[in-house]
Amino acid sequence: MPIDHTQVKHIAALARISLTEAETEAFTRQLSDILDQFEILQSLDTTGVSPTAHVAGLDNVLRDDEPADSLPADDTLRNAPRRRGDFFQVRAVLDE
Repeated sequence: MPIDHTQVKHIAALARISLTEAETEAFTRQLSDILDQFEILQSLDTTGVSPTAHVAGLDNVLRDDEPADSLPADDTLRNAPRRRGDFFQVRAVLDE
């Protein structure tokens, strides 16, 4: 599906970007090539092919959520640059 300079300029105006003539020419070719690829894809017979959200065929590849003991506070805070009691001490990020 060929696309022309007028359509590319219209798309650029909608996106609120300005294009040089060289950019307009380049985008005209690139968009035409992209649309040609979609035409090829549309011509494929997908009868019997179920729709997919992704091609990997993987479902939720995560470990089981099992409760476990957490790290002791002393181990957690051992390398903290600053601490106050059992807490990390950080600079204030919000005004009072």
